[in-house]
This record gives sequence, C-alpha cells and structure tokens, in this order.
Amino acid sequence: MTVKEIFESMDYGPAPESAGDALAWLVDQGASFGHFINGEFTEPKADFQTKNPATGEVLADLSQASADDVDAAVSAARAAFPEWSGMSSHHRARYLYAIARLLQKHSRLFAVLETLDNGKPIRESRDIDIPLVQRHFYYHAGMAQLMASELPDREALGVCGQIIPWNFPLLMLAWKVAPALAMGNTVVLKPAEYTSLTAILFADICRQAGLPKGVVNIVTGDGAVGEQIVGHDDINKIAFTGSTSVGRRIREATAGSGKALTLELGGKSPYIVFDDADIDSAIEGLVDAIWFNQGQVCCAGSRLLVQEGIADKFYTKLKARMATLRIGDPLDKCIDVGAIVDPVQLDTISSMVSANTAGETYHAPCDLPEGGCFYPPTLITGLASSDLLMQEEIFGPVLCSMTFRTPAEAIEIANNTRYGLAATLWTENVNLALDIAPKLAAGVVWVNATNLFDAAAGFGGIRESGFGREGGWEGLTAYTKPKADAAALERIEAFAGDAAELGSVDPLDRTPKLYIGGKQARPDGGYSQNIYGPDGQLLGQSPIANRKDVRNAVEAAASAKAWSKTTGHLRAQILYYIAENLAARSDEFAARIDALTGGDGGAVEVDVTISRLFTYAAWADKFDGQAHNVPIRGVALAMREPVGVIGAICPDDTPLLGLVSLMAPAIAMGNRVVLTASEAFPLVALDFYQILETSDVPAGVVNILTGAHAELAGTLADHLNLDAIWSFSSSDLSGAIEAKSAANLKRTWVNNGQDRDWMGDAGEGRTFLEAATEVKNIWVPYGE
Repeated sequence: MTVKEIFESMDYGPAPESAGDALAWLVDQGASFGHFINGEFTEPKADFQTKNPATGEVLADLSQASADDVDAAVSAARAAFPEWSGMSSHHRARYLYAIARLLQKHSRLFAVLETLDNGKPIRESRDIDIPLVQRHFYYHAGMAQLMASELPDREALGVCGQIIPWNFPLLMLAWKVAPALAMGNTVVLKPAEYTSLTAILFADICRQAGLPKGVVNIVTGDGAVGEQIVGHDDINKIAFTGSTSVGRRIREATAGSGKALTLELGGKSPYIVFDDADIDSAIEGLVDAIWFNQGQVCCAGSRLLVQEGIADKFYTKLKARMATLRIGDPLDKCIDVGAIVDPVQLDTISSMVSANTAGETYHAPCDLPEGGCFYPPTLITGLASSDLLMQEEIFGPVLCSMTFRTPAEAIEIANNTRYGLAATLWTENVNLALDIAPKLAAGVVWVNATNLFDAAAGFGGIRESGFGREGGWEGLTAYTKPKADAAALERIEAFAGDAAELGSVDPLDRTPKLYIGGKQARPDGGYSQNIYGPDGQLLGQSPIANRKDVRNAVEAAASAKAWSKTTGHLRAQILYYIAENLAARSDEFAARIDALTGGDGGAVEVDVTISRLFTYAAWADKFDGQAHNVPIRGVALAMREPVGVIGAICPDDTPLLGLVSLMAPAIAMGNRVVLTASEAFPLVALDFYQILETSDVPAGVVNILTGAHAELAGTLADHLNLDAIWSFSSSDLSGAIEAKSAANLKRTWVNNGQDRDWMGDAGEGRTFLEAATEVKNIWVPYGE
C-alpha cells in the first residue's frame, strides 16, 4: 500500500514491530528453559512447548516441574528468608529499585516477548503492561523503604507461593512479587503454562540486579505444579489469580493449614450506560472494556447495560465502531485485537457462543487472519439477566447486553451475579455517578473510564471474585503479620454438676432464649442444656440452637440492611448507649461472670468491655478510606464499606468481653452479626441481650445464638447468605470453617489454633476494623 493509497482510503498501513531481538534472545538461551531455583537455571527439559498463538509457531521448550523441583525451590526460598527479611528496609528498597531500572532498560524486549507468547497487541504490551510492571517495582521500592517507620509492628510472613494466569503474565508477576519482596518475604512463583517466557526473562533480570539467591524462584509447568505449591507444608502464603473454580479448590486445599490466602478470581463486570452519557466516549470506553486483550481480562466489562431510551442509537453506533476494529498480527502496531492465547481457549469461546440461542448475535465484519487463534469482536443483544452468557464468564471478545429503565433497575441487574470484581458506569451527572457507585457489588468501580490500574490503588473483588487486594496499602499488608507470637489454644470445658442442685437459679425461672431479629426466640429444636458453676451448682439453662435457628438469624440480619446505610455518628451513639446501659448493671454482670467461670475477674472484664465499646464508638465515624495518589488527572477513592452479614464464633474464656470484642467493631462499621456465644459460659450473653433491647439497637443488627460451637460453625460456614465468618472459639474449628466457606468463597478470619489476649491490646484495634470492612476503589477522572 502506497502513501497515496493510504491518504485516499484513510486505512491504516502496516506498522510491524521487529521481533528480531526477542527471537535472538530465545536462540541465545537455546530456546529451551529449565526452572530458576536458588539463583540459577536448572538443566532444561523439553517437556512441553510454548507457541505464538498468532501463528502457531513454537517459541521454546519448557520444563515441567516435579515435586522435587518444587521442594528445591521452597527450600531455597526458606534458606534465603532469614537474611532477606532481616535486611534493612533500605537495602531491600535498593534491590527493588534496581529491578525497576532494569525493567525500563529492557522494556521493548519484554513487550515483544510478551506479545509473541501471549498474542496481545504490541501497543498494549508496550504502552500498558510493561509501564505498569515498572510502576509496581518503583512503588514497592518506596514501600520497602518505609516499612520500618510505617509498619513497625508488622513482619514478613515467610515463603510465599504465587500462581499467576496467562492473560497478563508479567503484570500479574509484578503485582505479586513486588509487595512480597518489599515486606521481606521470599517467593516461589509458577507462571501460566501457556505464557512462561517473560517470567523466565524476569528471573534473568533478578540475577542482573544481584538479588540474593533464593529470594525469587520460578518453576514452570501445568496445574499439577500449582497443586504442589498450594499443598506444600513449608509455604506460609498462597496468592492466586485465576478462575473461580480453581480458587475454590485452593480454599479447600489450604483449609486449616494456617496459610495466608488471597484470591483474585473471575468476574462478569457490568458496564452501565445512562441516557445522559456521552455516547461516543462510552463506546470508546467499551472498546477498552471488552476488546482490550481480546476480552481475556477478569474485570472485562462483559455485561453491557444500556438505558432503554438510548439503546437503539447506542447499538447502532457500537456496531459501526466494531466494524472498524482491526484484527491481525499482534506485532503490528496498528492492530486493535490480537490472538486468543491458545486453541483450547478459542474452542471454549466458540462453543459458548455457538450454544447460545438467546438474543441476537452480531459478529463484527472484520477480516480474520488465516491460521492462528483469532475470534471476531462479538455483540449479543436482547439477553435476560438469567441467560447463561449474562452469568458465566466467557473470557473472550464477546459482549453481552440488555437494557434497563431506571437507575434502581440498573443496580439490581448489575448486582445480579455471583461475582463482584469490577464495574463501570457512564454518565454526565456526577450526582448520579456518586450515588450509584457505592451501591454496586464490586471491589472496583470506574466512572466515565474503564480498566484503570495503578500500584497505589488496591485491586480485587468480593463474592466469588475472591478476597484480598493487590496493590496499595491493603495489598502490601497482606504480605505481613503481627510481630507478636500468640500462645497455643487451650480448649475451655464447661463445668459439670448435679441437675438436682438448684444452686443460684431463681425459682421463677426466666428461661433464657435465643436473640433473633430483636426478639427473644425459643430454640427451634426445643432443647436446652444445664449450665453449672465450678462447684457443680446449677446456674441456669441455655438454649441449644440448630441449623434452623441459624437460618432465622441470618435472615433477620439480612433484613436489617438499612443499618449499613446509617451514619457512623449514629452507630457511635448506639455503641455509647450500650456501654452506658452495661455500666448501670456492671455489678450484676461481674457477679454473673464470676459465678460462671469460678474466678474473681468479672469486674475487670466488665470494665474492659465498657472501654471496648467506647473504643469502637470512637472509631465508628473515624475509620476512613483514602484518596489514592494515582497518576491520572482524577482521583481513586478507597471507600471502606461494611462486609455485610458476619457470623462470629465468640471466645470461651471471656464470655462478655469476647462477644463484645467481635460484635462492636462489626456493627461500628455497619455490618450485621450472628454471634455464637461462649460455649462454656453462655448465660452472660443471654443476659447481655437485655442491654441490647434497651439501647436502640435495630432489630436484626445483632443476633445471639448458644450451643455447641462445632455444630453451629459448620452451618454458618455453609450458609450462602453469610458474607464472612470469624472464629475465636477455644475449639480449633479453623479447618472445617475454611473448607466449608469455599462454597461461596466468603471471607474467613480464624484463630488457627492460637489464643488471643482479649483483655490486652490484641483484643482490639485496626485489625478488627479491617476485618469488618471491604475496600472499594472508585476511580473518578475529572476535567475536560
């Protein structure tokens, strides 16, 4: 095509990027790679091949890691951990800075190699992925420098196993490796089987930077290697990005192991266009939302929701724009859409679209290259929210769409999914935008923009999109733990006695009941248990809750969702009121605690409980989010939101303080709770609901059950309408709770067999507030 022909047609001429240097690098390495363990590459084996998805050409032979290879990598990381974690923050910062500089120096090599291996357009690798990778290492070099001063009470977790996907091979590596190293951890990383080459090149960068041996180890192979990492006994944390189904299996596999876990999983993100939106801008944003990286993005805006009044106009303009998208050689800088990563993924996309019979399917009339893994940009309109393609992640360049009439309906449709990763909304009305954004069930919301990322702003989801954040302070602290060592948990047993001895039971038995939905409720099973004092005297009966009582309590908590919308000031006033009413009856509660436990510390426990209520009343309107300093003309607001409905198994040893220490931070942050009281000493909790009844606590905000922790914990963990479960029972229920929570991937916070000093500093503070909140990052660009 001549310049004259291009001028007359206004077509884009080819602008190929040379692959020569990247291919030469592969040839120089023998086009065959082993694993990177303890600072050296192992002898390569031709176990499997990595191919260019645009052409099918073989790029290199790779090695499948064995169990021995994984053991060697973990051993190297463990051996390197003491020196690396004990190094000064400044020295770790220097290493991360050196890696960032080397990534800049070799940026074009990384970009080309990423495109060859993954199939994404070179413009995306060059202009988005690689600069973000560099940004993460620069940012976390700064975080490493600040660790000693800003996180003085935190320390590294140990050896981190990291498993990354094939859609952003190097960027996902940076998201995980940079914060882990900054905080003093060592790493065993498994790149995706399809796309390992830039991870191997990164290993070479680590050598060039002089990184101590064993700090970063990289093993390649299929899912079996990931399973070996997940199951390894000497790994302290697993960080996984990938499909929800695999994430669920990882949650089950790590249950009870004590391993820290973060999961960044799938999504079916809504892209909402209101009738006042700038339609042309919204369509350009949509191109980035769904056809960026061929739609192989976990947060892709794959569900288009258009307000009914502009739908026809919007679809007409969108189809016209789709017809101009350019598909072809990913190394051509004028290409918009590259190749699907592998024939297996291409078949998955094709079969899902072919099997769909709902709505109207439109394939963009784009010329597809012969050979290679290419799929045309596709729009399916007229779908219902219940249709399979509106619910299931396709992970390809396929946009599914339906209309809505009102903002309320848009929210309802957007949240009608098991996922909760990201969302985009497009409107010229800032009031509407800031009204809708907090109501969307998503970890990230973009306003009049899409796919904005930065190391300073956390990224991650809720629901079955996983838990934990990557980036920002939230992602950083996930690679740390408190410095203090906890004592081993000791089970506290209830006292035995003689039912014939009435003890201190009032002859006019007031029959303690469960507390559900703001009312006293008899247990569904109709059974109660005797509670004895240390001298064997009968002190009273406690109801035995069953799974139906759990169901009723969760339903009551769900019905109290208005509590989450109240102001922090109002929640603070109610917490102060609870403290005030408890103080008025402090002698009574102290005597009850002493009678139940056989000790003489009841008065102190009541005083600490009142103080704790004051603490969380103080925090209720002060635990703020942040406005992140991201490199755009705009702001990324990190908003703290309540988790939702939390089930909590309360400590046994401090029956009043333990219950309040879990209840108070949860309700202070706007959550509703289902509390399972101390199994050994439950009667004080059944006295406490009298305090709640006289303290203006709305019905359903606090629900109290009594009974066997082991039985109730399983039912709570199973419940799909619980958003989180905490367990601090003296019975170690951690493994069972974490395994059962995998059903809906609810957040868990368990004691892992370690005791906590509820009377001391460990019994309160930011850790509890962070567990009681989700961070939603709302990106709002501004200006003309």
